[in-house]
Amino acid sequence: MAKHRAFLKWAGGKFALVEPINRLLPAGERLIEPFVGAGSVFLNSNFESYLLNDVNPDLIHLFNIVKRKPQGFITDAAALFSPLNNNAAAYYALRAEFNRSNDRYQRALLFLYLNRHGYNGLCRYNRSGQFNVPFGQYLRPYFPQAEIEFFAEKAQRASFTCLSFEKVFRRARQGDVIYCDPPYAPLSTTANFTSYASSGFSLEHQHELARRAAHTAHKRNIPVLISNHDTELTRLLYADANLHSLQVARFISQNGAKRGKVAELLALYSSSAASNVVPLAQAQRKLAQ
Repeated sequence: MAKHRAFLKWAGGKFALVEPINRLLPAGERLIEPFVGAGSVFLNSNFESYLLNDVNPDLIHLFNIVKRKPQGFITDAAALFSPLNNNAAAYYALRAEFNRSNDRYQRALLFLYLNRHGYNGLCRYNRSGQFNVPFGQYLRPYFPQAEIEFFAEKAQRASFTCLSFEKVFRRARQGDVIYCDPPYAPLSTTANFTSYASSGFSLEHQHELARRAAHTAHKRNIPVLISNHDTELTRLLYADANLHSLQVARFISQNGAKRGKVAELLALYSSSAASNVVPLAQAQRKLAQ
């Protein structure tokens, strides 16, 4: 099966991992993704239907607009991909326009423009909720028309929500399969969890995700697959899952020489998995030793 790229650039996107993920995903009627991101797993899997969620409202509004009226969106978005808009002055003016706007359609158009013209395709907001990624200085930013069209066609089988992962887990039913691609845990066990938590996903969130995954698989017979960094912390949290480690190239650095491989973990919880996750305080004590 031909692989399909997402129409957005995305830090931590799963395009390179879709084969091992698909090999581990159990059969089911609906795939639920509480952390859908750009949607590479959705685009490269084959379930009857999908429930796709993300806490970023700009992302979910964009997906819903593309699902409803792809051709109109493509026409309007393509107009922004002009050489006149591929310079720092134009970029920062359009970024300011995005930050001022409350119009969902206008924000969706500008979100795609910023994603393709901004530095490394990052998606980052300051504490005031202002998008603050700097200009990327690309020679000819790619307009992903074919990728948008494929996404829009497949999105007819999907529902998009903007909820917490806890609420999404509660929507799961028999016949569903859950794939979780959360913000990754720090590579170093000595990392400062205070600064890590500023991303909105703390150590407590990592622990709660593991707890819910184990409970959902063991008590409700709904399998859950989680991807994360392969670290002492994640192996501790996912101890009762079936663990698979692999090396994955990192592509977010602009400097190709700095793009190394990182160990990633795929943790599969099934009905046979134990539902006991190591208590958070115990995990913190082990990591501090």
